[in-house]
Amino acid sequence: MSFSDFLRQYSRLEICNLTPDTLTADSYKKWKLTKMDGNWRRGSTAGGCRNYPNTFWMNPQYLIKLEEEDEDQEDGERGCTFLVGLIQKHRRRQRKMGEDMHTIGFGIYEVRGGLAGQTNIHLSKKFFLTTRARERSDTYINLREVLNRFKLPPGEYVVVPSTFEPNKDGDFCLRVFSEKKADYQVVDDEIEGDLEELNVSEDDIDDGFRRLFAQLAGEDAEISAFELQTILRRVLAKRQDIKSDGFSLETCKIMVDMLDSDGSGKLGLKEFYVLWTKIQKYQKIYREIDVDRSGTMNSYEMRKALEEAGFKLPCQLHQVIVARFADDDLIIDFDNFVRCLIRLETLFRIFKQLDPENTGTIQLDLISWLCFSVL
Repeated sequence: MSFSDFLRQYSRLEICNLTPDTLTADSYKKWKLTKMDGNWRRGSTAGGCRNYPNTFWMNPQYLIKLEEEDEDQEDGERGCTFLVGLIQKHRRRQRKMGEDMHTIGFGIYEVRGGLAGQTNIHLSKKFFLTTRARERSDTYINLREVLNRFKLPPGEYVVVPSTFEPNKDGDFCLRVFSEKKADYQVVDDEIEGDLEELNVSEDDIDDGFRRLFAQLAGEDAEISAFELQTILRRVLAKRQDIKSDGFSLETCKIMVDMLDSDGSGKLGLKEFYVLWTKIQKYQKIYREIDVDRSGTMNSYEMRKALEEAGFKLPCQLHQVIVARFADDDLIIDFDNFVRCLIRLETLFRIFKQLDPENTGTIQLDLISWLCFSVL
């Protein structure tokens, strides 16, 4: 094929190589390869670029430790040479469905002080608002791979890969090539559940609440899931700051199951008091997180709300929560917010009971697994 024919038939040429080893001039040099796979998910970990400060920090984060300087300082500048390549996966096979390549890029941030060496803390919005990128990809572009070469002093750096706009689903592979060995780790929150213990005796309950309970519970002095649904619907109907159609029967059953200590399938006075206290706490969190006063909560606000409620969760769990409890517009109403918190608290309590020595692992037989799965 002549050069003129080649220019006529092709509009773009991409040169692919497995590693940079073959790119060296005369001598063979073996580069160290670090490879990490990840994904962006709409509403949870697809935060977009730095132009979107409210969500950028929710992108996946990877810590790279550069410890040894290059042996040959060819340009006279001391430091560690490395290449970062961000590849978006599976996009070409989705062209049949009208999808195209995302516009992708990455930023590199130096980690110092108390955050150095910490891989169990997902870097927050405040960090990125107060810290400039030490390096970044040359541009955000809709190619399969974005690749750049850098030289930085030894230290710890966090690489944040992202799409240009938020809420773009995608899978990616992040590759780091370094002349010297570079350690890497995923930066993510450890799982924590700070469960508040409410030890209530009947003497702690004031007379006003007793009269309210007697009026609501009726002759049997207990409240079923059906009665609870009616009660909560009336309560929420009076709230102007929370948009809600009331609680679903499923949510009410979950709340009753969690607090029903005697197995009656209903809530007594103390149990209802504990539930009422929890709902008031959840209402307070929901209002405080709803900074735009919309009466609802979006999926990105949900992460902060879970932390306020005592739960720290890794990105993978946030992806599951958004898929389970958010609607198509990424809105989480008060019913689903409460349902999520109740389910999390129940699962944490079950795990704690089955793991009294805090080993972090449990063993379940089939019947136990099935019982817990239908919660």
